[in-house]
Amino acid sequence: QVQLVESGGGLVQAGGSLRLSCAASGRTFSIRSIGWFRQFPGKEREFVARISWSAYRTYHADYADSVKGRFTISRDDAKNTMYLQMNSLKPEDTAVYYCATSSSISSSASLYGGWGQGTQVTVSS
Repeated sequence: QVQLVESGGGLVQAGGSLRLSCAASGRTFSIRSIGWFRQFPGKEREFVARISWSAYRTYHADYADSVKGRFTISRDDAKNTMYLQMNSLKPEDTAVYYCATSSSISSSASLYGGWGQGTQVTVSS
């Protein structure tokens, strides 16, 4: 099993930046994708960004259209940590952000597991 712990959320004004971290531990060797999702009150979790890698360890990043050009996903293998740099934040980015892992190359939340506890991001106007 993989354990994930998110951190870095908080309150920021519109146009500001935050960096979220997702620290992974446990059996990480079976992971093919690690991603960020967010959840608005009363809504399903939605895809934000992911890093996936092929059998040849070629990495590929993917983003939801709503965050392209503003958010950047990255990883530090030595620290087993993934980051989400969020710039030009908007009030509509306000949500609880989660990281999760998948044994598939996918952006579908249903194929992810090991969900962390989430971190609240609030963007004020």
